[in-house]
Amino acid sequence: MNDAIHRGGPVVAAGVPLDQARGVVLMIHGRGASAESILTLAPELEMAGLAFLAPQARTGSWYPYSFLVPIAQNEPYLSSALGALGDLVAQVEATGVPAERIALLGFSQGACLASEFVARNARRYGGLIALSGGLIGPPGTPRDYPGSLAGTPVFLGCSDVDSHIPRERVLETEDVLRRMGATVTAKLYPGMGHTVNQDEITHARAILAGL
Repeated sequence: MNDAIHRGGPVVAAGVPLDQARGVVLMIHGRGASAESILTLAPELEMAGLAFLAPQARTGSWYPYSFLVPIAQNEPYLSSALGALGDLVAQVEATGVPAERIALLGFSQGACLASEFVARNARRYGGLIALSGGLIGPPGTPRDYPGSLAGTPVFLGCSDVDSHIPRERVLETEDVLRRMGATVTAKLYPGMGHTVNQDEITHARAILAGL
């Protein structure tokens, strides 16, 4: 029952219909936000032939505590959230869109969730765009994820002074995903707030153009 916290929850769609999409962008919202709020980025990312799908966390947050606490403290919410993403990827693939044309984009808690999902379920995706986030777990968490990301394009963008996301975790995420075979671009923006800037949108659009 606990595994069902987020699984089977609502998914909000934008862009072209899924059965007409050349590529699909899964957009994962942050803590206390909504599927509708993360979809406000879709018009800035819009290009021909993309479908945007945003799952909704049942409680408004994917897991209750910081992404830096021991992983067990965020259970069973974290496992349920990762399962919900896996379900959504499988549903998209069932329509005929392969993983190579599915990109995951998340902001803040959603960026952490997307990063962790891709690392735990390594294969060639259309892309990972993690805006103000990184891999989940306290410092020193083992990062011996199995599998290869096989050239998956990744963009990691964050402030260098984000009060929620230590710059060290962004750099660790860059290193881990690169070792797993991803093609990673990471940028730390001096003095930026916990937000998304235009340069990040430009990098995101470059990845989505390849779907």
